[in-house]
Amino acid sequence: MSSRELALFGTSADPPTEGHQALLLGLAQRYGQVVAWASDNPFKQHGAPLELRAQLLGTLIESLGNDQVQLAQDLSSPKAIETLDRAAIRWPDRQLVFVVGGDLAGQIPSWYRAADLLQRCRLTVVPRQGHPMAAGALERLRDLGAQVELLELPVPATASSAIRGGQENSSIPEVLWPELLKHNLYGLTSKLAP
Repeated sequence: MSSRELALFGTSADPPTEGHQALLLGLAQRYGQVVAWASDNPFKQHGAPLELRAQLLGTLIESLGNDQVQLAQDLSSPKAIETLDRAAIRWPDRQLVFVVGGDLAGQIPSWYRAADLLQRCRLTVVPRQGHPMAAGALERLRDLGAQVELLELPVPATASSAIRGGQENSSIPEVLWPELLKHNLYGLTSKLAP
């Protein structure tokens, strides 16, 4: 772990899950400092407005009680290169490490100015249980100039999409239930709460 490394993790957080919680804690152990934000993913439909997803992610981060992990919502942009620009201005002396789940690795070459992004930071890909990485994804990223690290972390197999679809709710961190119920999100009711 280098004190100069700063892990950048953007997520839809729609809603945040125990998987997000485990990932953030694992990244803090590996990199020392982690900043996260909720973002609109142009390749997805979202179940809640960005402002509310950011609030949920902030609640989850606060519940971790780990000052190595912080919410930096001002980094949020649908364009990863804009996020990286904002981070580089804010932390000019840090080595920026952009973190994505393995399921997104295959999408990165289609991102806006992907080659610029990949040449200006390190990329860490964290495989997701139950969500295989596209064949050849890492090689395509390296062809674009990426310095790629594959980081295996003990992250439970959770999926926000399963919660949005009403198929699963056991991976919702308990600290988020009051806000989810208050805003009547994802079809959840007090009958389902732990």
